[in-house]
Amino acid sequence: MLRTIFSVGLFAVIGIALLGVGVAFFGLAVGVAIALLFFAVKVLIIGAIVYGILCIVSPSTARRLRWRFSGGGGGRGGDGGGGCW
Repeated sequence: MLRTIFSVGLFAVIGIALLGVGVAFFGLAVGVAIALLFFAVKVLIIGAIVYGILCIVSPSTARRLRWRFSGGGGGRGGDGGGGCW
């Protein structure tokens, strides 16, 4: 009977330890996902600023970049149409 009580206690302690490890790994995964999200937002903002400056300085280059990254025509025919926005 004493052996059964110690066995149950040992399994409970091992279970709680494994649960703590699992929660720590889940927290790490969530932290990495949030860090990647913030990095992607920063890259998006910097890219938008660079594209805006490029539209002001060299609209033809901005138009070519937009054509290249949007996969072609854009539905307007020719060189992709009008302005930067």
